[in-house]
Amino acid sequence: MKRLSLLVSGRGSNMAAIIDACRHGHLAATVELVISNHKTSPALTLAQANNIKTAHLNTDTHASPETLDRAMRDTLRAHDIDLVVLAGFMQKIGPHMLAHYKNRIINIHPSLLPKYGGQGMYGMNVHRAVMAAGEKESGATVHVVNDAYDAGTILAQQVVAVASTETPESLAIKVLQVEHVLFAETIQKIIDGRILLPTD
Repeated sequence: MKRLSLLVSGRGSNMAAIIDACRHGHLAATVELVISNHKTSPALTLAQANNIKTAHLNTDTHASPETLDRAMRDTLRAHDIDLVVLAGFMQKIGPHMLAHYKNRIINIHPSLLPKYGGQGMYGMNVHRAVMAAGEKESGATVHVVNDAYDAGTILAQQVVAVASTETPESLAIKVLQVEHVLFAETIQKIIDGRILLPTD
């Protein structure tokens, strides 16, 4: 069983889907730790209700990005984490984390990368951009995290159609439903070797 840590900023719907997949035996892993950069994140409450250890780490708890980065790395190391999963985590991962967990940090993004990725492209910003461009397709992408926003190796994607009557809000719902399935499926494929993480 692989030991996961989930990093979350908001309500944690992708986190909940991963926890459910573990509980029901669809994912050969355990969620050992949930970290949030928001003290009042609903994700922390949800994790605690599932008897999962939690940590609140941000620049309020640590004086500088450098000390925060080290604290996150050390917290994960203390829990013997195999794979770090960003599930709606709105904070750039620092160099100490990236070095220690190289190619073992993954994220899900609400577009078909490399389209509509990069700094500032998150949440509804992505869906509004997709609609403004008149795209006929969007979707979700699971990728490895590196030192540039949304630029790591793509591991899996799933397409959703953009209907002629679509709104950014309706598209967000469609993509999120895909994310909930795709993320857990991709993690399981990594665990059983059907998807290989980069080794560079």
